Amino acid sequence: MPLVATGVLVLAAAEARTAVAAFNVITLEHVEAVIVGAESVDAPVVLQVSENAVKFRYGRLLPLARAATAAAERARVPVALHLDHVQSDDLLRQAAGAGFSSVMYDAARLPYEENLAATRAAADWAHAQGLWIEAELGQVGGKNGAPPLDAHAPGARTDPAEARTFVADSGVDGLAVAIGSSHAMTSRTAALDHDLLKRLTAALDVPLVLHGSSGVLDEQLAEAVAGGIAKVNVGTALNLAMTCAIREFLAAHPAAVDSREYLSVGREAMTGAVARLIGVLRG
Repeated sequence: MPLVATGVLVLAAAEARTAVAAFNVITLEHVEAVIVGAESVDAPVVLQVSENAVKFRYGRLLPLARAATAAAERARVPVALHLDHVQSDDLLRQAAGAGFSSVMYDAARLPYEENLAATRAAADWAHAQGLWIEAELGQVGGKNGAPPLDAHAPGARTDPAEARTFVADSGVDGLAVAIGSSHAMTSRTAALDHDLLKRLTAALDVPLVLHGSSGVLDEQLAEAVAGGIAKVNVGTALNLAMTCAIREFLAAHPAAVDSREYLSVGREAMTGAVARLIGVLRG
């Protein structure tokens, strides 16, 4: 079916008090695993391409974006395409022409006023192109090789009053909130602040997004969705599934050289991870 808009999926999830799963993809195997996993449980899904993934692909957005678009158009479930954690204005401005219906503009590393100004400019541009835009306030941590941020550090968690002002002044359509998770976690030990999430949900009238979800236990993810999270980002969990499966296969088949043999094993493992995580979010 044709690509659907990320905003449509997120708003529908928010109204239903559920969450749409958004998976970061790096290879075609990731793309296929996400779509097949979503099809297996008959659920909509968001394919996310991050700025880091673009850097990995020699700085070229279109090859992976076009592959994702072609796969999504043949999917049996609604699929949206999202450009994730964009810091480069040049990359931001490639989004509309590459099939993306949404972007996450990441200026959270900047002081508040600079974050607001940069995000406001990005939101104005995105809306002029018909794009749904997400931003981040507070710091989830763990991006670009940085260590996970202390969830209790000043400025780490999202302040509800500040978030309300930020959303109103920036004009963003969705907000990634820092409530105790961190990117790139390979162990599921993050402790979410569900009381803070309740206060953020009460303070804001835009959908809330959880980043760093791979490090969160299933029951905490389900509680976060019940508490107001409408979009859940997942990346590291897929990479863990793929890498562990390939390692196991190569250990058992040391003479294997055909990449299709081990890539298919990795893709199957990611497919299972996608279906399982969507099940957690749907309750």
